[in-house]
Amino acid sequence: MRSNILAFAIGIGLLQMQATLPALSPLAGVVLAALVLLWLGRRQPRVARVIAAVACTLAGFLWATVLAEHRLRDRLPSEWEGRDVQVVGVVASLPHGFERGERFAFDVEAVETPGARLPRRIMLSWYHGWLEDEWRDGLAIRPAERWRFTVRLKRPHGNANPHGFDYEAWLFERGLRATGYVRPRAVAQRLDDFVARPAYVIERLRDRLRRSFSEALGDAPYAGVLVALAVGDQQAIPAEQWRLFRQTGVIHLMSISGLHVTMVAALFAAVIGWLWRRGESLMLLVPAQKAAIAAGWLAAFVYAMIAGFSVPTQRTLYMLTVVALALWSGRNLGASRSLLLALLPVLWLDPWAVLAPGFWLSFAAVGLLFFVGTARVGVARGWRSALANWGTTQWAVTIGTLPLLLLMFQQFSLVSPLANAVAIPLVSFVITPLALLFAVIPWPLLLSIAHWLLSGLMAFLAWLVVWPVWEQPAPSLAATLLAVFGVIWLLLPRGFPARWLGLSLLLPALLWRAERPAAGEAWVDVLDVGQGLAVVVRTAGHTLLYDTGPLYSAESDAGQRIIVPYLRAHGVQRIDTLVVTHRDKDHSGGVVAVEEALPIGRRLSSMPELQPEPCVAGQTWEWDGVRFTMLHPAAADYERPAVRSNHMSCVLRVENAFGGVLLSSDIEARDEQALLGRAPALLRSEILLVPHHGSGTSSTAEFIAAVGAREAIIPVGYRNRFQHPRPDVVERYAGSRVWRTDRDGAVQLKLASGLPLSSYRTAYRRYWHGQ
Repeated sequence: MRSNILAFAIGIGLLQMQATLPALSPLAGVVLAALVLLWLGRRQPRVARVIAAVACTLAGFLWATVLAEHRLRDRLPSEWEGRDVQVVGVVASLPHGFERGERFAFDVEAVETPGARLPRRIMLSWYHGWLEDEWRDGLAIRPAERWRFTVRLKRPHGNANPHGFDYEAWLFERGLRATGYVRPRAVAQRLDDFVARPAYVIERLRDRLRRSFSEALGDAPYAGVLVALAVGDQQAIPAEQWRLFRQTGVIHLMSISGLHVTMVAALFAAVIGWLWRRGESLMLLVPAQKAAIAAGWLAAFVYAMIAGFSVPTQRTLYMLTVVALALWSGRNLGASRSLLLALLPVLWLDPWAVLAPGFWLSFAAVGLLFFVGTARVGVARGWRSALANWGTTQWAVTIGTLPLLLLMFQQFSLVSPLANAVAIPLVSFVITPLALLFAVIPWPLLLSIAHWLLSGLMAFLAWLVVWPVWEQPAPSLAATLLAVFGVIWLLLPRGFPARWLGLSLLLPALLWRAERPAAGEAWVDVLDVGQGLAVVVRTAGHTLLYDTGPLYSAESDAGQRIIVPYLRAHGVQRIDTLVVTHRDKDHSGGVVAVEEALPIGRRLSSMPELQPEPCVAGQTWEWDGVRFTMLHPAAADYERPAVRSNHMSCVLRVENAFGGVLLSSDIEARDEQALLGRAPALLRSEILLVPHHGSGTSSTAEFIAAVGAREAIIPVGYRNRFQHPRPDVVERYAGSRVWRTDRDGAVQLKLASGLPLSSYRTAYRRYWHGQ
């Protein structure tokens, strides 16, 4: 059974790696043929086991294909992107506030615009105006309300970068098949105050609890954490607190995860079991152990519902269900069988769970606890044994999840074991139960105690945060698998010979070094940051960052979301030169996050407020056989009054023996003419970063001819409000191969033999991309 469940899981995982969905009919035929072979070979056990494993792999592949095909049919037709559509539906999730509005899932019940077809569930943003009255009148929404909106939608789309977050996969897993916003000038009408369906009732309850927490805590600094622990609203936690949790390795505790659900179930089961044993009649009715098991499972179920039934809580609830049924029946399924029986319903109901890092981390953590726990069966009791078990558990989870953390996040907090040793029992057994108790008994003192304890924990974490965080490039899959095997070897029971060899198997992952260009070569990566620009140039021993992408909101920018993780994954620990070309927020929005994360050797910019060295035409330097030349602006441009920021864009040429790349930022037609008059020979380049995102104010025919690029890269956001690039501008590059970050994702080019170019969406395409 265990091998068959694993085979089924492997089949589901293989489907999620496909660029396109296979045809269902041939696949179903192959599965049927495997089942026939299994029946024919049933009398030969060894052959039957192999065929059964193959059949289960194919069955998992087929099942995931069927569900994916069904979900892909529920899509937004491309002809209805960007058009006003009037819909009627229900607010299906807890609205999450952001800087300029609120965001929520919306179940479409009826489409009132003739001819329009929309998916059943969409993600909507409702922006408020600049006036306070508009905020109050426009966004008084609650879950389970039926509304009539006029919306403008687009297909799911996210930034596509190596080692980046796949937003499209996140939306696809949750069945959110379009994103958009409520039109501000159209009339929004509330049709019903409450739609009584089970899922909506739960969301309304969560909303009521969140409001009660806000009323009780007011503007308390850690109110958002308590709200997140009680109802799963992670958006309530400020960005600086997330940063503290991440740097100390306790970020998993600040969102409702499997650990919280398990701890609440264990605590509730212990209390009910203790009380049950005090009632003689109750003991005769149902044994105390079974009553405790039922109570623990019920507590886990209720907590998972209040938490919004997120994917991590689903996994834990399924696992607890398997264990509870086994204990209730008096059967001992064993650790591995219990874990795999929990895995089966998770993947059966949600085959896209394998795409989430939390899936791997949660199952790995539970598996490690089972692994080291079964090895200590029969040890002595007492406080020494409890302390030893506690230490073993901390060691197992810390060292056991290390390979996955390095692969997925490229960092590991060195103080994580100490931070978790204090935070796990305090948050799981005291703070979270107090918050949940307030949900049942709305007594403000409970939250006051919880907030006081949380304040002490935050002070302790702030003391720990001064310690460094281990950061390194993302190891290869082979090194990660070797490290996983090393962890298993290292955690074998005491007395097993040569356990120390497990540490040596961890070394390739821990000491992994990122690939760098050879001497004389340069790698230029145009990142997909949406409507903005960020370019990373690497030579054999140096790194240059050209612009830092857009500012998305007060709490989010391209620096923290895309650029810093990308540099960390590629082993960049220092930026030798940072060029911030001009003031526009789509180019300078991430500069603060980049400066906080990495040391910077030299700053070049046309922005005096950054206190940089001004970028001026004529500046040159050479790194590792690669030459850098600044072509614009001229020194005289700084003396002109009230010059538009675009005209001050720093234009940089990167060249070596293999060719040149011209990075043009947001220059416009007059700047192109100035360059043609000042340095026409230096414009000649094989690759051109198209000026101003393909705007109609740039890319004159004379400039394009002077550059003569065979490759043209347009950094542009998907369906951006500026309508970049302009179709007529794209036509001017008919002699070049055109790349677009909204269509191709990040574009990597190598100033090496053959000048190879590649795009992330082409190399790592998945069947849900663009769908």
